Amino acid sequence: MATLTPSRPPVFNLPNQLTTSRLVLALVLFALIGWESWLWSLVVFVAAAITDWLDGYFARKQGLVSTLGRNLDPLVDKVLICGAYIFLLPHGIGEGWLLPWMVTVIVARELVITSLRSFMENRGAVFGADWLGKLKMGLQCAALISIFVFLWLNTPDRSAGTVWFFATVRDGLIWAMLAATALSGLQYLWRAASLLKGDAEAMRLPQA
Repeated sequence: MATLTPSRPPVFNLPNQLTTSRLVLALVLFALIGWESWLWSLVVFVAAAITDWLDGYFARKQGLVSTLGRNLDPLVDKVLICGAYIFLLPHGIGEGWLLPWMVTVIVARELVITSLRSFMENRGAVFGADWLGKLKMGLQCAALISIFVFLWLNTPDRSAGTVWFFATVRDGLIWAMLAATALSGLQYLWRAASLLKGDAEAMRLPQA
């Protein structure tokens, strides 16, 4: 009697299509930043952030979690976030609200932790994102939105009070994002050190 083998979900399923569309939106965003089209930069970034939520939602709801999606989704997130801050650096360095060391902290954290996570998971350790990592991602997005809003509204016809308010919000979110980025990176390093010392059970956390 013939036996049926469970079919695998298609590789290019809806969640992976959304992830791929986010990569395309990231490239569009970089071009818009270069053109200083701030309103459209804001719209495109918000759309990209929405696809980040949607691909995870549909992957869980429809049971379409795949190896490609598991690796592609965080990679695209890093391209979007790190690329946006890199392209915004020339606009922030003049007024001091975005400096090279700030962008270095963001990019270095993502590169180091991505490599560390891959190494630890290859050893069989559960090394998913926790609440601090998710907070970091949320603050990175919020800071970018505040930057785009400020650049869009910072025109000669705006009142000084309005510009000051959005500049204050922008600066506060940038500093909060940097703190969360650094702390989450240190937390990952501490977890990895504990796991490597054999304290795997105490440090085992659920996957994001």
